[in-house]
Amino acid sequence: AAAAALTREGGEDAFRRLFRFYRQRDASDLRGVVDFSVPGGQVFRSQLSISSVSDQDAYRAGLQPVSQWKAYGLNGYPGFIFIPNPFLPGCQRHWVKQCLKLYPQKPNVCNLDLHMAPEKTVDLWGQSKEQLRRKGSSKREPRSLLEKLRWVTLGYHYNWDTKKYSANHHAPFPSDLAFLSEQVAAACGFRGFQAQAGILNYYHFDSSLGIHVDESELDHSRPLLSFSFGQSSIFLLGGLKREEAPTAMFMHSGDIMVMSGFSRLLYHAVPRVLPNPEGTALPSCLDQALSSDVPVGSVIEPSSDEDWQVCAKYLQSSRINMTIRQVLAEGQTFPEEYGTNGKGQAPSEESHHQESNRTKRHKPNTD
Repeated sequence: AAAAALTREGGEDAFRRLFRFYRQRDASDLRGVVDFSVPGGQVFRSQLSISSVSDQDAYRAGLQPVSQWKAYGLNGYPGFIFIPNPFLPGCQRHWVKQCLKLYPQKPNVCNLDLHMAPEKTVDLWGQSKEQLRRKGSSKREPRSLLEKLRWVTLGYHYNWDTKKYSANHHAPFPSDLAFLSEQVAAACGFRGFQAQAGILNYYHFDSSLGIHVDESELDHSRPLLSFSFGQSSIFLLGGLKREEAPTAMFMHSGDIMVMSGFSRLLYHAVPRVLPNPEGTALPSCLDQALSSDVPVGSVIEPSSDEDWQVCAKYLQSSRINMTIRQVLAEGQTFPEEYGTNGKGQAPSEESHHQESNRTKRHKPNTD
């Protein structure tokens, strides 16, 4: 297969060659893409720290008991952990709703703030929900503001100009997402993880995320957590240099990736968003509503039928990804120069992480 040949071929920017291969709309040969639902080859079972997360805390975060999770690693990528959907039935809906309805609200920052007046971006959900609910299949229909959303930053807001975080550009990190992240990190052997910054990416079928490394956090000993919801994607994980050809893998709704240790600073990208492989409008894991017996103290809130109708319509052509980071080690503070520019402004939407300006691309993650 062409993809296999490109993977074996090293040399100048081997990563870009494979990115472009999978970016093509007619790249129908996906046999070389690792599918963790049928592990084999370079995939192996990875051990989790079951005793680090009580069943009660897992339930409170909307997760199955850690003893029921499956976790995998990849040969050649120490520190990389892939956890296929460990969420309890109905619980993914909470995170989708938060990413569309709550997290884009001020004081959090989004790409629309760059070219719209502040009063226009106060309530993206309220301005979009009716338009989304009525939306048909025609591409000629005007897009709602939620469909124009590309990224939202949480906690320490990433500054796209300086490629740094700063102490003076910060919003409270969502407590529910911090709790979820703490449990997942602990299960992977990172107890005491503090969710301090988040970048939410909103993808559509014509979106991609360019080749980059997440290195702006001051503490690289803590993992990068990645959560996916909605449609599927191809994720490319490379090496320390772009000359190293990456490994392609599927990410489906509910899947979690943890990049730690050696794998924390590797090049990665998302060349393509794919329709749910089950062939239905939404993955079946999103069909089930939350049960009525939510445990006491759960961070998961039931979604109303009305809210979920809007979310489901959005997800029919979209994917949401949450990447959560710990920026500072315990007791660490920002160097003085990190506090000089806290505006968190992003570059022009055409310039960042783009493989080519001739084609419409997904907007930035980081770096």
